[in-house]
Amino acid sequence: MKTILILGAGRSTTSLIQYLFKNASSQNWLIRIGDFNPVLAEEKCSDFDNASAFAFDINDPNQRKIEISNSNLVISMLPARFHALVAETCIEFGINLVTASYVSPEMKAFNEQACGKGIILLNECGLDPGIDHMSAMKIIDKIRTEGNELTAFETFTGGLLAPDETDQNPWEYKFTWNPRNVVLAGQGIVKFIQEGKYKFIPYHKLFRRTEQVHIPGYGYFEGYANRDSLKYLDVYGLRGIRTIYRGTFRKPGFCRAWNVFVQLGATDDTYQMQGIEGMTHRDFINSFLSYNPHDSVELKLAHYMGLDIDGPEMHRLKWGGVFDNELIGLDTGSPAQILEHILKKKWTLNDDDRDMIVMWHKFEYLENGMKREINSTLIALGDDAMNTAMSKTVGLPIGIAAKLILQGKIKLSGVHIPIKPEIYEPILKELTELGFEMKEVQVK
Repeated sequence: MKTILILGAGRSTTSLIQYLFKNASSQNWLIRIGDFNPVLAEEKCSDFDNASAFAFDINDPNQRKIEISNSNLVISMLPARFHALVAETCIEFGINLVTASYVSPEMKAFNEQACGKGIILLNECGLDPGIDHMSAMKIIDKIRTEGNELTAFETFTGGLLAPDETDQNPWEYKFTWNPRNVVLAGQGIVKFIQEGKYKFIPYHKLFRRTEQVHIPGYGYFEGYANRDSLKYLDVYGLRGIRTIYRGTFRKPGFCRAWNVFVQLGATDDTYQMQGIEGMTHRDFINSFLSYNPHDSVELKLAHYMGLDIDGPEMHRLKWGGVFDNELIGLDTGSPAQILEHILKKKWTLNDDDRDMIVMWHKFEYLENGMKREINSTLIALGDDAMNTAMSKTVGLPIGIAAKLILQGKIKLSGVHIPIKPEIYEPILKELTELGFEMKEVQVK
């Protein structure tokens, strides 16, 4: 019997754990789930045989070594900052590791040691990063194999509400992933290439520089650029390409309203605010506006941002509760932390809410001198607040990869992401069988 050790039992692990349990008997697996909150870990496996849950502290080196050394494969669903600790211990005992997180410099530095131990440290194997890599490389490799020249690659992914869940929500959005990452999204300098020209967008302009994409059957989406598309020139082998652009999808109107928070400074995470113990949502917004004892907070904000007082941006802000006289409920926090806390009150999924994942790629290439274009689209719908589309599209690729590694079908060693056919072909094949297929259309 082989033991799979899952570290972390948060919301995004639901579909991963279900997948592993469904395969546990046929594959002769024992699954152990460790979380700092043992109750959470127990909830994830209480309905399954061949499973056990336990309290796990990543900062306890003895426990970390005991648990990892007694496993055959580790899946780390912990916060990204802890993956290097897990990887270091996996290398010590020669244990394979799978994560959904970006390869950090610390993780990348383990490549030689992992190769020496003959183990794989497979990262970026969730949704984005993950399915985006795999589905993109499948088409990029096909274009190259056929002797054609790729000239442009654009890709967007978004975690949104399902269309039938948005009637009363003008943002058409709730948190389906780490709320902190949503609040801090885009900070820094955005870099990409457009028609052979390097482009840069500073954070304070990002949410006004959006693109509109129409997906048949699902309507229009607006996309804003992710931080650094240029690093994928080497990851995907695209040096010399004329356009490369990676972005995030939201529904039209979201970015203009979110830009209000950016311009106010409400997404700043660099300092702690004072006097927030008795502060209301309304006070929080007012703290960024000029003093005027006669005008309302709404009027001051609309004037400062050049908004119509009865316009769509103000409607979204009001619905989000930022003008309410409700106490924030924190004693300390940065502006970003406070904003996250306020938004979670409205943007947390209800039990029966359904989310939606939208991924869209555009490939432009030359075939015998003629311009060609392929669009590739994935639409995934969640069932409820627990079995979300986000959980499925993050967890299933990880689970499939773990199975392939334990079966000896992925034989690579070192630090990897899923851009090699040996990894992406069988994972995409099984995802299609499970109902998660990238649908490819030859546009021209």
